[in-house]
Amino acid sequence: MKRKLNPVDEEEVNNQTSNTDNNNNEDDVDVEENDFKDSAEQQVVVILDLASLEIVKTKKGDFQLLNCDDHIKLMKKYNKDPQGYRPDIVHQELMAVLDSPLNKAGKVKVLVHTEKNVLIEINPKTRIPRTFKRFSGLMVQLLHRLKIRSADGRDMLLKVIKNPVSRHLPAGAVCYGFSHQGTLYNPLSFAQRLPQMGKTPLVLIFGAMSSGSISVADHPYIQELVSISDYPLSGVVAINRVLGSIEHHWGIV
Repeated sequence: MKRKLNPVDEEEVNNQTSNTDNNNNEDDVDVEENDFKDSAEQQVVVILDLASLEIVKTKKGDFQLLNCDDHIKLMKKYNKDPQGYRPDIVHQELMAVLDSPLNKAGKVKVLVHTEKNVLIEINPKTRIPRTFKRFSGLMVQLLHRLKIRSADGRDMLLKVIKNPVSRHLPAGAVCYGFSHQGTLYNPLSFAQRLPQMGKTPLVLIFGAMSSGSISVADHPYIQELVSISDYPLSGVVAINRVLGSIEHHWGIV
């Protein structure tokens, strides 16, 4: 469904997913067949929460991912806060998670939950495009088609799935949310508190927004809010510290 914000010769914003197909010139996303180890048990569910993924239709009729760099005039015209439109954050975080040794060891499941309550499942074998332009084109395709397959059609790489998030969490999982307002731990000390690999599934929730924090009110299944530094950290730094500590604890090199 599209909400028209201004005349047809201007830009309009699509705040929800659309079933309309879109012909982009972006390349298909790659699959890391050689570097990924299949595992019968995915131990860690990583949720990137409150990601900014919205579509804008330009005057030329093509679709783009709404962001504060390319659409600043539109945001000023409609009094939108540019700080709230940072899809580059979830792009960086996805690369950090999917490139991690923990993921390549076959231990990770990745979910992205957007600010507009769209839930996306990412195949852990997916190689996210390195540049933001290509990532933007991929997300536009996904939000239109609701699923993206690999170039050879064998693998479902990304797909929009049904809410709520809780229906996709493993039974008996221990869930942690990461926020500067949480209980402070050294990352290695936090990892040592976790169960040994293969014992109990874990759920780790990181913010994918430019401001604000993860809250128990939004995720009642969180058992503890955790901080891993005396200082506020970007999401990608927090992810690297936490996953790196878990890899060390579980002996994944």
